[in-house]
Amino acid sequence: PDLLARIMAEGTRVVLISGRPARELLLLSGIHPHPEIWGSHGLERLKPDGSYELGVLPHDQQMGLLMAATSLRTDGLERQIELKPGGVAVHWRGLTAQEIEDIKSRVFQRWIPLRDEYSLSLLDFDGGLELRVLGKNKGDAVNTVLNEIHPDSAVAYLGDDQTDEDAFRALKGKGLTALVRSQSRPTAADVWLQPPQELIQFFQEWLDAQEKSYDAH
Repeated sequence: PDLLARIMAEGTRVVLISGRPARELLLLSGIHPHPEIWGSHGLERLKPDGSYELGVLPHDQQMGLLMAATSLRTDGLERQIELKPGGVAVHWRGLTAQEIEDIKSRVFQRWIPLRDEYSLSLLDFDGGLELRVLGKNKGDAVNTVLNEIHPDSAVAYLGDDQTDEDAFRALKGKGLTALVRSQSRPTAADVWLQPPQELIQFFQEWLDAQEKSYDAH
């Protein structure tokens, strides 16, 4: 957080894009003053001035999500459920392989018919599954930001999750994309950074480049 705050102070527009609800990410980030935040895979936008935008949620898809949450509660999975704008997630991080397979089987049985009937999207993420409304992903948030900045701006997107692949593809040829995880995997990202050291080094080099740019002017 300290390095990111310094990068922001030097003039870089820092944007957090996450599957988490925007206000939850605001509390977790620890960055002050807080940067621009896109939550719920780009459905929410919380700007640095505190203004908040929420995308349109079709009524029938809202009904499908409500039924999805109810079905898991009925199936005894209350503790694994997370409700968020435009989505319902089930988490299994920390459970055994057998417990995960059991939950997956039950979730697929409940959710696939709802996905098909209510035109929803079923996403894998690290540690769970999410059923959510169609039409918004992290790539959409990236495209919106790109349209708001100068075309010659230096842009980088760093992500660790499968849902970041939409953003990697959106930025292809327009900036640098980096997969940030301890182990590599197939990805559309340009480079792989192993945290924490390589991530810290990346931020430090970005900050150094900013400071040199200002010194040159």
